[in-house]
Amino acid sequence: MVKIDNIELPDFPLLLAPMEDVSDPPFRALCKEQGADVVYTEFVSSEGLIRNAAKSVMKLDIYEKERPVGIQIFGANLDSMLQTIDIVEKSKPDIIDINFGCPVKKVVSKGAGAGILKDICLMEKLTAEMVKRTNLPITVKTRLGWDHDSIRIVEVAERLQDVGCKAISIHGRTRAQMYKGNADWKPIAAVKNNPRMHIPVFGNGDVDSPEKAAEMRDSYGLDGAMIGRASIGNPWFFKQVKHYFKTGTYLPPISLEERVEAARRHLQMSIDWKGETLGVFETRRHYTNYFKGIPHFKEYRTKMVTSDKPEDVFATFDEVLDKFSGYEFTV
Repeated sequence: MVKIDNIELPDFPLLLAPMEDVSDPPFRALCKEQGADVVYTEFVSSEGLIRNAAKSVMKLDIYEKERPVGIQIFGANLDSMLQTIDIVEKSKPDIIDINFGCPVKKVVSKGAGAGILKDICLMEKLTAEMVKRTNLPITVKTRLGWDHDSIRIVEVAERLQDVGCKAISIHGRTRAQMYKGNADWKPIAAVKNNPRMHIPVFGNGDVDSPEKAAEMRDSYGLDGAMIGRASIGNPWFFKQVKHYFKTGTYLPPISLEERVEAARRHLQMSIDWKGETLGVFETRRHYTNYFKGIPHFKEYRTKMVTSDKPEDVFATFDEVLDKFSGYEFTV
């Protein structure tokens, strides 16, 4: 069993990573149904929250069926982050996660996200003060370091643990790498193998197959895997990994009918939550993966990602079922 504070999780839990415009309530619901053990919201700007920005406030919507669920926040100003804790608590999440890893320029330029990796003392202070502010478990998601020459993740993790962080998720790249090259899990294993560490250490980055998840567990000894890009348009990834862990074999391929039904539900839940315009627009990024592998699919994919009216997208789903009925996906 793995525990984040008093939250009990199964051995080697699978966590849905916080992803901007991806990890919203509709997608989290689908991933939860398919075996995600913990899900996180999109990251929420502390400055946006304290100014009551509509988009930031909307990201605090969480639902009972998602639990345990974490709300992830980012910022570099202590007063703003502490005010954010007070706001976030009202949504009653199970976990509050601090984003010390986002590499995007508009976040980093304000000293937030991975930008804070340049100031480990501030990183430690923010975490310590936020732990003092709430009874909810505070966790952290970060990267190996700012660049290859400044990797101090073993020390960083120890310092965050010592001020009360209850779990740490580490992406196996530096900020300088962005998402290029291969994730390096060896430094994450070094954190886990530090005899002073006693909180869960979760790995993130390049877990895109059941075998990779098994390698992270068996070869690197980590406590769990945080799944990001591999889940986009593929909420079944969690179920596939767990089946592989249990049996050593792959699940049968997800059928066309299941894929269309998931895409249909995903779109409808998105419309119900954020309205037609945003619901249609923000679900588009998933369709390529929902239907990945179908030959001569470009015409239908184009319709899905260019149609502005939900009825047109739903009609395209029907066309796909009719046109490709009987198509068998490979594993």
